Amino acid sequence: MTAPLTPPPPPHEPSPQGAWPPSPGGYAGVAAAAPHDAVYGQDGPGMKTELREAAVVTVVVTLAGALLGLLWKWLAPSVPLVGDVVSGQWVVYLKDTEGEQAIGVDGTFTLLALAFGAVSAGAVFAWRRRGGVPLVVALMVGGLLGSVLGWRLGVWLGPGSDVIAQAKAAGKGVTFSAPLKLGAKGALLAWSLAALLVHLGLTALFGPRDPEHVPQGPVPKDSYGAPLT
Repeated sequence: MTAPLTPPPPPHEPSPQGAWPPSPGGYAGVAAAAPHDAVYGQDGPGMKTELREAAVVTVVVTLAGALLGLLWKWLAPSVPLVGDVVSGQWVVYLKDTEGEQAIGVDGTFTLLALAFGAVSAGAVFAWRRRGGVPLVVALMVGGLLGSVLGWRLGVWLGPGSDVIAQAKAAGKGVTFSAPLKLGAKGALLAWSLAALLVHLGLTALFGPRDPEHVPQGPVPKDSYGAPLT
């Protein structure tokens, strides 16, 4: 007689998932929330809040243009003019035809606008410490409006635009200052460009980072040593 055939033992089945005790923290797929998320939440403050903040930034940056105009009027070099009478008519001409005062006027405005752009971007980042399209757009729009306000205010505070009247008031051959004038209109974009670059740079260097997906504890495997998906 032969021994009864017995079926082979069933293949080893992987233990149920519960056989591996989870780590104290479980499989944490998301790291702890960043500090700014405690205020706004992980997905940000919401579109309405961002638009309100952007409106505030636009207004404040625009009003700062008044300070730009005052500094421009104070720091810009004066362009000397001289009046004369030719054939009974008053004419006005540059006292120093090779002078670079007019270039200095444009350069002063440009440097001030760049400084204002960097400071406004730094202040906005320090206020919210995050990026976002509304804040960047607000900085650029506010910078452009602030530049226009500073330009027009500086012209208004500077010498009058009627150079003939000024020449008559000063007298023949007497030097007087030309009206404050911005020859390079592209300088009006300096504030916006500086604010954009500085804010993007600060956000890239010091802004909040996306949470990293780092598993905690051992990864569960099946009976053949392959990780379970």
